[in-house]
Amino acid sequence: MNSKAIGRIWHLDGWRNGPLPQTDPRVDEPAVGGDSRTPQRVVPGIANLHSHAFQRAMAGMAESQTNREDSFWTWRETMYRFADRFTPESLYSVAAQLYAEMLEAGFTTVCEFHYLHHGPGGKPWPNPAAMSSALVEAAADVGIRMTLLPVLYMTGGFDGRPLEPRQQRFGHTVDGYLRLLDTLRTKENGRLRIGCALHSLRAVPAQAMREVLAALPTDSRVHIHIAEQLPEVEECLRLRGSRPVQWLLDHADVDERWTLVHATHLDDAELAAVARSGATVAICPTTEANLGDGLFRLRDYLEAGGRWGVGSDSNSSVSPVEELRWLEYGQRLVTRRRNIAVSAETPSVGETLLQGVLASASDSTGHRLDPVGPDMLVLDGDAPQFAGATEADVVDRWIFSGNRPLVRQAWVDGRCVVDGGRHTDADAIAARYRQTVAGLLAHER
Repeated sequence: MNSKAIGRIWHLDGWRNGPLPQTDPRVDEPAVGGDSRTPQRVVPGIANLHSHAFQRAMAGMAESQTNREDSFWTWRETMYRFADRFTPESLYSVAAQLYAEMLEAGFTTVCEFHYLHHGPGGKPWPNPAAMSSALVEAAADVGIRMTLLPVLYMTGGFDGRPLEPRQQRFGHTVDGYLRLLDTLRTKENGRLRIGCALHSLRAVPAQAMREVLAALPTDSRVHIHIAEQLPEVEECLRLRGSRPVQWLLDHADVDERWTLVHATHLDDAELAAVARSGATVAICPTTEANLGDGLFRLRDYLEAGGRWGVGSDSNSSVSPVEELRWLEYGQRLVTRRRNIAVSAETPSVGETLLQGVLASASDSTGHRLDPVGPDMLVLDGDAPQFAGATEADVVDRWIFSGNRPLVRQAWVDGRCVVDGGRHTDADAIAARYRQTVAGLLAHER
């Protein structure tokens, strides 16, 4: 990338002078910072550790009460109905819109936890990798870095009951799942990694988990939903004699290659053991709040030295700022104190949070994500929120000063994909998305 202007670039140990990225020659826009009255400041792009792309299209459509005891389990009924309508073509359109929104908000890498594999009723597509390929193509076209995590989903509960009819689109045998991984690995490149996702302990029998883990490449990343809801914890205790996280730690070599998604309901021993393992916990505050799942024990986990990141999960919100803000705010509500995510070395909440998501990004995604590498965000230094800002409070202002997006440019792998706060192909992507969602909703009417 060419560089003419010098700006201030955030590093883990503070701000330094450095060359600002200049607009990609394929984009007819002026270079960043050329006419700005304030110094341009650059922060690393954020990794989104957990996403279900298709659920973006149903955001806001499950907010009417269907049961006086509405919870994750009743929300799931709406999700199942919506999932049944997708084709590879509609999944591509929805994913492209979502990934453009992620880039505009500051996510430059996405871990896509993908379980919508087959056609209605579980009938395979002529190309068994068609749905996965739609996601890969959407990410490549939009310009986001991706770790695709095809999901193994085999049973309907810890008791091994078969999948329900509406879950058939998700299901695989072990052999079929491993063939899918082999096919998708041929697509890997500098911006695409293929990992493994075990949907959950309730959906993957113990023997199947062992077989899959034994067959994976030694550098494969492994993600799993775990301890998301209390009923899951209680059922695991009843049928496997152990809490979910403890059972996993006892039966798998959990290390830095693993990402435990949610891990909301941990006892003291589990929390300490996860921190010791080197695994990352993917915390998804807006989804966990939306579904009423519970609150992760962040302060205790930080004190134990645990690694963590954030994800947008159901994509009812697509914003690293909101995930990080509500990660901190949730702790304030439960402790009735302020400024929880801090350390003696870093009294700034914003910088502590930014350090946390950067520290786990490479291990969780499988990409080598240099904190000052080719994936970066140029903040809008002329925004009112930054008036009079000093380097001591720029990151705090970015995360805690309202809802106006403050990313002026996003760069991925040296390419400018967001300029002036908008994705460089935003209009065409949005037009296709609107047409697609109208078609999906026609089933309701």
